[in-house]
Amino acid sequence: MSEFIEGFDELSDIGPAVTIFGSARFHRNHRYYKKAVEVGRLLSNNGYTIITGGGSGIMEAANKGASANKGGLSVGLNITLPKEQKPNAYQNRSLNFRYFFSRKVMFIKYATGYVCMPGGFGTLDEFFEALTLIQTHKIYPLPLVLFGKEYWQPILDFMKTTLIEYKTISPEELKIIKQTDDPEEVVAIMNRHRDWKEKMIKKAGKALKKSELI
Repeated sequence: MSEFIEGFDELSDIGPAVTIFGSARFHRNHRYYKKAVEVGRLLSNNGYTIITGGGSGIMEAANKGASANKGGLSVGLNITLPKEQKPNAYQNRSLNFRYFFSRKVMFIKYATGYVCMPGGFGTLDEFFEALTLIQTHKIYPLPLVLFGKEYWQPILDFMKTTLIEYKTISPEELKIIKQTDDPEEVVAIMNRHRDWKEKMIKKAGKALKKSELI
């Protein structure tokens, strides 16, 4: 309970945010590390808070990119693990969690979009968690971007063949997922969604005022 309370208190003022996932095992010379730095930097320059798991690899890279923007907010949601999780130096707001489930809530609750860079079980877990919540209408629709077409294509091929063949998903549900290798396209996807969301909020506000007059 204390982790939920602290998370709600610390993150309630961060504004529009993009959560970026990816492997802790990529070193600083890896191409996906470099791409994650660029993605974090571009999103931060466009007014987004960057949220990561706070560790090394892709998480460090995304926080590093965000921290390059002097006015940007770079958030790390760290977790205690037996290995691999060491808080990176590029967070200007940090939280520490013991439980995955409370940390997951923070990843999703404050995000206007998700970017899944190449990663392992943890990244897959977060990707399918978000995908399921969107599919079942448990959260507000948000962009779910897979960065790295070569890396993610085998999983998408499995969805497009086996899952659809067995009718465990519908072809329409695959439209939730976006794919790209271009950091600029990530920003464009997030900006389109932000603009659409702002229009929907304004439209809802006008409808509410009209109903009050009636």
